Amino acid sequence: ALVMKDGGLFSTIQDAGRFGYQRFGISASGAMDAVGLRLANALAGNPPGMAAIETTMSGPTFTVEADRCRIAVAGDVAVTISGKAAESWRAHELVRGDVVRIGAMRTGMRGYVAVTGGFDIPPVLGSLSTHTRSGIGGLDGGPLKAGDRLALCAPAASGPCLALGEAHRPRVGRGTIRVMLGPQADAFTDAGIETFLTGSYSISSKADRMGYQFDGPPIEHRSGFNVVSDGIMNGSIQVPGSRRPIVLLADRQSTGGYPKIATVVEPDLPALGQARPGDTLRFEAIDGAAAEALARRHRDAVSAMVAAIAPARAAEDALTADRLLGFNLVGGVVSGTSDPFDPAASHDDVDTGWEQP
Repeated sequence: ALVMKDGGLFSTIQDAGRFGYQRFGISASGAMDAVGLRLANALAGNPPGMAAIETTMSGPTFTVEADRCRIAVAGDVAVTISGKAAESWRAHELVRGDVVRIGAMRTGMRGYVAVTGGFDIPPVLGSLSTHTRSGIGGLDGGPLKAGDRLALCAPAASGPCLALGEAHRPRVGRGTIRVMLGPQADAFTDAGIETFLTGSYSISSKADRMGYQFDGPPIEHRSGFNVVSDGIMNGSIQVPGSRRPIVLLADRQSTGGYPKIATVVEPDLPALGQARPGDTLRFEAIDGAAAEALARRHRDAVSAMVAAIAPARAAEDALTADRLLGFNLVGGVVSGTSDPFDPAASHDDVDTGWEQP
């Protein structure tokens, strides 16, 4: 088992989602960043949608109570194992008594911690995903807390630990979110649509797994702000009486009665899942053909990331531009403040050759 010493700011168990139950009012939940979840599982040697710990800003600290286990951490997050700094974007072999701390996110909002073989937790309606508002899924339906025990399904895998090299990792900080207008774009004036597509909107402090409320220029309704309640999907953008957009996300309600000006295209949902309160975004409208082409490119890009995962040493040794920039490739350089021919001068700063990785 993994025994929590500290649950972190808001850490929950999430998998690919709980589908097929929205007609009964049950939220789909699931990972806010589906790419992060997939990469964590690939690093752990798991199937793509297996449940993992989703961390928010700062993750949990836990003790290993198993002879051996293997975890994989996806996200730009600080990690320590028994007091020693460890890398993210790779798997780590652990032994009984190890204490793992998943610290603060350096960039982005959420990280993922997968365990090889997964967690031995009973599913609820076919999923392990936690929906805290209804108290279902995960461990007792809530965020992880001190004293929680996450039972493990299987011992650590054999073979080398895997890693994803820096050149292949997803980037966070996308400033433009692409949307398709509708299904109720006709509930807004032309000026309102233009405001939505040309204004800058910042994520307010009212932002969680259910949705993000935005601050920014008001969007004009054509006639009122109520419609007959209908279905809500991941990425639906409602505009209530405040005239500011709300993007509904993983823990969204199943129906809503505010007009939906647009819907975020699926490839940009992971970027939203990594956005923080205070981040400023713009919305760009694209048509169906462009959205389909974007989805294909996104699928291919994620597949390429998974294909780039390799045994840790090979991934770390990959020769990339970023890695080259970290080396001093010029030998024989001396200080410009001293005379290299003066025998009395100090030349302690002389580089005698290539810096070794």
